[in-house]
Amino acid sequence: MIRFIAFIILVAALMAATPAFAQTDEDESFQRETSYGINFNSNGGLIGGAFVRASFFMNERMYQFGGIEIVEVKHPKEERYLNYVGEPFVYGKKNYFFVVRPHYGRELVLFRKAAESGVQVNALGAIGPSIGLLVPYYIDYSYDGTTNDVRTVPYDEKVHVNSDYILGSDTVFRGLGQTKLRPGVHAKAGLSFEYGRYRESIAGIEVGVAVEYFPKEPVIIPLAENNNAFTSVYLNLYYGSRK
Repeated sequence: MIRFIAFIILVAALMAATPAFAQTDEDESFQRETSYGINFNSNGGLIGGAFVRASFFMNERMYQFGGIEIVEVKHPKEERYLNYVGEPFVYGKKNYFFVVRPHYGRELVLFRKAAESGVQVNALGAIGPSIGLLVPYYIDYSYDGTTNDVRTVPYDEKVHVNSDYILGSDTVFRGLGQTKLRPGVHAKAGLSFEYGRYRESIAGIEVGVAVEYFPKEPVIIPLAENNNAFTSVYLNLYYGSRK
């Protein structure tokens, strides 16, 4: 929790650093940028999630932005198994954990690229609420050790103790109607490297560190240690346009 507060202070300092620069003719032609992309992070799977963001001009060196990001947070102990019929499942997993992150931030231009080419480097920081969604993990379980009594049920660590009787898992959509909310907060800071051959379009990558805190611990794997604070490094790939 102390590290989370220190990180919040760092992000707030970056957001408060609003140097006054004169507006140029080039800046006047681009008052808004809209971007979207995919997220990779150390707490997610192959693809962590997706996001959309809108940035607005403040002065020659500073933009403010708002956005929303949706990611899946995985437990570090998650491991996929194959049963004897070849169906995959994650043993011990009780819930999926998805997080919706609306946020507000500011972006400081460190190195500006030329109008038609080059690379622009920006430093950014953002904070916002985290809306955690715990979705039950459904499994296909044989209650008699054969295929005669197979039921699709939410995993229960007190009942489904024999991994050999787990014949697979269902899709995440099966448990959406039983979703539980876990509200929290998050903050992130990073650097973006923006490319673009045309003045009206942008593309680039963003790398940084994110921290997140939930007052009530989200349980993903009940038989392992679960945390209410998460730290991750992330990489965003994005594309967008200017107006």
